[in-house]
Order: sequence, then C-alpha cells, then structure tokens
Amino acid sequence: MKIKNICCIGAGYVGGPTMAVIAQKCPEINVTVVDINENRIAAWNDEDVENIPIYEPGLSAVVKEARGRNLFFSTDVEAAIDSADMIFISVNTPTKTYGIGKGMAADLKFIELCARQIARVSKNDKIVVEKSTLPVRTAEALKNILDNTGNGVNYQILSNPEFLAEGTAVDDLMNPDRVLIGGDINTEVGNEAVQALVDIYAHWIPREKILTTNVWSSELSKLTANAFLAQRVSSINAMSELCEKTGADVNEVAKAVGMDSRIGQKFLKSSVGFGGSCFQKDILNLVYIAKSFGLNEVADYWHQVIIMNDHQKKRFASNIVKTLFNTVSGKKIAFLGWAFKKDTNDTRESSAIYVADYLLNEQAEIVVYDPKVKREQVYADLDYLNSRSEDENRQRVRVVNDPYEACKGSHAVAVLTEWDEFENYDWQKIYDDMLKPAFLFDGRKLLERKKKEEIGFEFYAIGS
Repeated sequence: MKIKNICCIGAGYVGGPTMAVIAQKCPEINVTVVDINENRIAAWNDEDVENIPIYEPGLSAVVKEARGRNLFFSTDVEAAIDSADMIFISVNTPTKTYGIGKGMAADLKFIELCARQIARVSKNDKIVVEKSTLPVRTAEALKNILDNTGNGVNYQILSNPEFLAEGTAVDDLMNPDRVLIGGDINTEVGNEAVQALVDIYAHWIPREKILTTNVWSSELSKLTANAFLAQRVSSINAMSELCEKTGADVNEVAKAVGMDSRIGQKFLKSSVGFGGSCFQKDILNLVYIAKSFGLNEVADYWHQVIIMNDHQKKRFASNIVKTLFNTVSGKKIAFLGWAFKKDTNDTRESSAIYVADYLLNEQAEIVVYDPKVKREQVYADLDYLNSRSEDENRQRVRVVNDPYEACKGSHAVAVLTEWDEFENYDWQKIYDDMLKPAFLFDGRKLLERKKKEEIGFEFYAIGS
C-alpha cells in the first residue's frame, strides 16, 4: 500500500510539528495540514518562518525546508480529505466541561465531527490515523461512524499516539524512544494499513523502534505513559514538602533516589507542579475510564496524582502570601515565566495561571514576563478561569517585554518557568531595583540559593 498524499486535520502542537518532520523526511509524499482556524493557517504560511504559531527549537528550519515543496497548510479541509490516502486526526480532546463525565472524561465532539466529515467527503478507501490522545476503544466508535454514514468506502483505523515533550518536540520526532502503531493486526488488510504507516516512519527511524500492537493497547499505552510520568512528578513534589519540614534538601534526595538504576533520574525534579495539555487531561480521563468499569480503587489511586499537583500549586502561592507578612494586597509580584515549561509557548494548564489566580484573589498586582508567550495569551488564560471580570484581569495584571521592568519596584519575584535565560540575569540589579525586603520565590529550583542569599534576597525554593 503506497501512500502518496497525507492529510492531517489539526494544525496544533501535535499535528504541525509531526507533519513537518514527516514531510521533510518523506519528500515523495505530499503532506497537507488543514485547520478551520484561518489565523492559525495564515501564521503557518507566513513568509517569515519565524512567525509560525508554535515555538519549538528547530521547528522553523524544518518547516522552511519542506513548506511549498511537499508540505502545505490550508483551510480547505474537504479538498485535502478527498485527495488523501491517509488521514491523521490531530484535533483537541479537552476534558468535558458539561454533562456526564464533566471534569474528567475526554470531550470527543471534535473527533466525531472529523469522522463525519471524512465519511461525507471520501470517495475512495482511506487509512484513518488517531493522533489525538483518546480513551481506549475510541477507534471502535470512529469505525462505526465511518462505516455507517459514508459512501461505501472502506476504512482502516490506526492508533499512532504521540509521545512528544514540548520544548524538545523536533528532537523527539527525529530520535524517538519508540513509535507506537496500533491496528487490526489479525487481518490481512489491517496489517497492510499498519505496514503503510510503518514504512513512512521507517524513512528515518530504525525498524526495531517501531512497535506494532492492537488498537486498544496503543490507545491505552498513551494514557498509561502520561499517568506514570505525572505520578513521578507528584511523588517528588510530595517529598519536597516533607523535606521543607525536616531540613532535608529535595535535590539531594532526588539525586540519591535517581541513582538507583531501578528508578532512574528522569522526572524527579521538584517544582511548583506539572502543566501542559496532556498530563492532567489524560489522568482525569484514566480516572473516568476506571470508574466507568467500577474500578474505584484504581480511580482513587490515579486521582491522588492530580490532588497532589493541585496542592503543590496552592502551597507555593500560599507560601508567597505567608512570607510577605500574610498579605499581598496591593503588592507587586513579578512573574518570570508563564509557559508551562521552557522552550515552548504553550501555556495550557501552566502552574503560573493558577498561582496568579490565587494571588489575584488575595488582591495582589502581578507583572508577567515570558520570552515566548504573548500578552493576549496571558489574559486569555486568566479569563478562561472566570474568577474575575476581564476588565479586572487587565487592570491588575500587566505583561511586559523586559524582565528587569517586570521586577523593578516589586515586593517579590516568582520564577514559574525554567527558561535558561533566567540563570544569566543580573540578579544584583534585580535585587537593587526591588522594594526591601526583597523576596525571591523559586518555583522551578532554577537558581542557586547561596548566591541569591549573598545578594540579599529573602529566598524561598521548593523542597529546601
């Protein structure tokens, strides 16, 4: 089965980078990324490739090489579907905010809309690939829609979950730990579809790193991987609070524990909490699935990971209030970082949003600096929480383009993202321009405590 044309529905943090790399590595395949968001597509097509809507190290160079050759971005969804041999579905699957499963289950309305559009438009056989993170057995629902609402076209449904870490997405795509492809491996036509996708990735990925399974295992593996990673973050954050009470240093504890080869060092860095589009959403989805099968003990186990993460954010904000003499009313707090992690402009579920919300409810004034997050996004994040009016958010939160301006005249500085540039700032100047006593709250364990105390900061870092 030779693939000549690929369509990807969804030009976001998964679809855009993934298709760009596939186009770069497979120049004989035409790859079209479609989205109904005209502004997003226009940004992907901007003459200045540095203005593409997603910031990832190395991504602009990949897009520059392939765009216009065999990589295209378009709002003409139906034309791309019609001409495609293989269609990736890479649309958002947020947590439901309504109805049954509210606050836990994945909202699959965009997935269903894609399926119905594919069924309506398609005139020849297609391979449909789930790229979005989905609950186990979603492929069954997809196939049911496609087979019963279409034009008699035959479909093969594959699951190909992404395992990208934002900030390193391009490198993760170029050199993945593994590529997981789930399909109907018990039938000849199913195996052919799986092999067609294997052949695409095999352009640059060793075959031994491409793992094929049945669809259900592939779908559940994605949720499980994210749950395990988030669990490690919550585990070390739980220990960070105990370290603070006992005089231990969480960095030293993490190093000692991580040197055990059975455990390893990754995801053992304590912080103000994990964010991003996947961890919380996927764990809540896992909790909902477990509950739906009556596995309440399993659900409670994984739900505790979320509880610990929420506690860490609130604890960090509460420590700011308590340290600043139990009131931040009218006080200026500088936020260094708004993205949920360095090397990305993604702010979804960023700890900074929730810390800011807590402090704003205590009547603080906040000034934000982030090297990649735009002013409009900061306000959109706060407005989405619906804790205050939009006008109040804009009156009490300023977003600036200079870190020294953000910190000048502030009562405290809170480090919320681990941007490398923060380590190289003139912290003596920042201290000199702040109100005294000057407080520094390091939510990402980024800065050396001894050095900051020598400058004169009242210094607080998680777990030490």
